[in-house]
Amino acid sequence: MAIFGNNITRRGLLRAGATGAATVATVGLLSGCRHGREQASGPVVVDDDAARNILDEDRGYEEIDLALEETGNWSLPTGTVFRQADATWVPGLAAGASAFPVVKGVAFSTLSGELNDVVTSLVMGDEPNMVIYDVRCSDEVYAWVEMDMLKRSWALYAQRFSDGGVSGDISTLWKGNANWDPPLFAVSGNAVIWQVMPAISGDKTTEHSFCYLWHLGDRDAQAVVESPGRFATPPAVSGSTVTLAPRVRADEGVYYGITAYDLRDDLATEIDQLVLPQSVHPFRAVRMGDRFAFSIEANYSSGGLLGSMGTYVGSGDGPFITLAREPAAQVAGKADLLIIKSRASYFVVDTDHETYSILTASNRCLDYGEYPASEGVVSQFVTFATVKDAGTGYPSAVTVRAFAL
Repeated sequence: MAIFGNNITRRGLLRAGATGAATVATVGLLSGCRHGREQASGPVVVDDDAARNILDEDRGYEEIDLALEETGNWSLPTGTVFRQADATWVPGLAAGASAFPVVKGVAFSTLSGELNDVVTSLVMGDEPNMVIYDVRCSDEVYAWVEMDMLKRSWALYAQRFSDGGVSGDISTLWKGNANWDPPLFAVSGNAVIWQVMPAISGDKTTEHSFCYLWHLGDRDAQAVVESPGRFATPPAVSGSTVTLAPRVRADEGVYYGITAYDLRDDLATEIDQLVLPQSVHPFRAVRMGDRFAFSIEANYSSGGLLGSMGTYVGSGDGPFITLAREPAAQVAGKADLLIIKSRASYFVVDTDHETYSILTASNRCLDYGEYPASEGVVSQFVTFATVKDAGTGYPSAVTVRAFAL
């Protein structure tokens, strides 16, 4: 599986080819993969009446007025978009200060309200078609993807991050060309977790996908999970777990296994797995305590209830609760309190007391509403939304809100 250039395999050495003021460190790759060939459990098929629909008129939850405590509200420049984080600093993309680069990597502090520039120049080069494509961070590491939008080549970089800024060497974690999708990745503590998958069209469509893990300061990354096909969801960090959705039971058909791994031992331990019915493709999935919160964004002709569009909470042996609305983003929350985006606003679901409430979006936000910058189990829920000027009706700012959980 050639990733970097044309003749270096996934077990080869990844070398940085960039020039410039930044020092770029070499990251190697340890051979072997701990997961991906074990026989998965059978698919879970749930009857339509076996799960509890939160909004069901007869068996649903009670709607109440639950006011989450808003701990912060900030107005930021338009064009700022944030990614999920489980730390004090929230990573994002914002408009560059000049025509090049058109996008820069930023980080926002929910403690101080600071919005700091983090990545303002590109390692790959200064061609106009080069962009900073995506970012993630923790309070220790900032990782980002740069891409040539014409050639579709890309690179994943990481650097030490603290107090809102980066320092030290830039590490090149992976490079790929148009045959490979830009990586879906997550950052937690001092670790970066990313997936390398063949593009839907190209010369490598039959190749397997792999999930890799690297710690800040390490010379080597590890191949930790193999999927005989594309992963269905991005890696989702929640507490001490990482949730992935690799292909499983490949000799029997198209099955996805929503699987939680232990981050404390670098994904060596599989904690739980839920295999979806055949051909059912999950949209997002994350581990919440001892259950999975996952969503299906289409209706399938088979598969029982889990083949229907909606958001589900449960494990392989049940029981399940469901919110039968089109999913739009990842689920976040704490203990028995789950926050699920639906159109402009959110459902705040208390599975212990069997109640739900509505968290309304920011005033004058655009039609698609707010999006969460939180995922999985968190101590605060962070949202962002583009809002319109009261006088002109045009987008004028991005509102960021934080709520204590």
